[in-house]
Amino acid sequence: MKLKENLFKRKKIYKGKFISFSKDIIILPNGKKSIREYAEHPGAVAVVPILEKNNIILVKQYRYPVKKITYEIPAGKLDRKEKPIDCVKRELIEETGYETKKIKKVISYWPAPAFSTEIMHVFIATDLKFVGKNLDEDEFLESEIVPIKIAIDWIKKGKICDSKTIIGLFFAYFKTLRSDFLP
Repeated sequence: MKLKENLFKRKKIYKGKFISFSKDIIILPNGKKSIREYAEHPGAVAVVPILEKNNIILVKQYRYPVKKITYEIPAGKLDRKEKPIDCVKRELIEETGYETKKIKKVISYWPAPAFSTEIMHVFIATDLKFVGKNLDEDEFLESEIVPIKIAIDWIKKGKICDSKTIIGLFFAYFKTLRSDFLP
């Protein structure tokens, strides 16, 4: 059975500063036409900063689309042609005030492939050194140091609902338990 869908016609619905939306007419494997509406996103990074004694740094911020204050791992959008490793180093300093040379990529995944092109690159950072925060002018967040076991409990209790944070924390949790877990 064929699965691939092919583009027939594309219409840009909106082009924003960070994200764009398209409406494509596609040809299905059976030859019929259908519509695909999706967001075009440049990609992003996220990082679990691990301090001594298995403490991690989370950021607390208001997320307008869900109208809630969330607990998340530090993250940010890739700038045009920026490498994920460079972006993660920049975001780590901006949002937490920490830097390091010990950063390891653990996974890349699509948060919502049914309606977005975004790819998320998740890292773990260790051997952190505080150098001072450098938030963007439109960024309002607070850092919070939390034991990783407490953060895992917050996932179970629904206090942490963000996918990149859940995925990153589980990788970090397994890393603290089993050093052979990560590639």
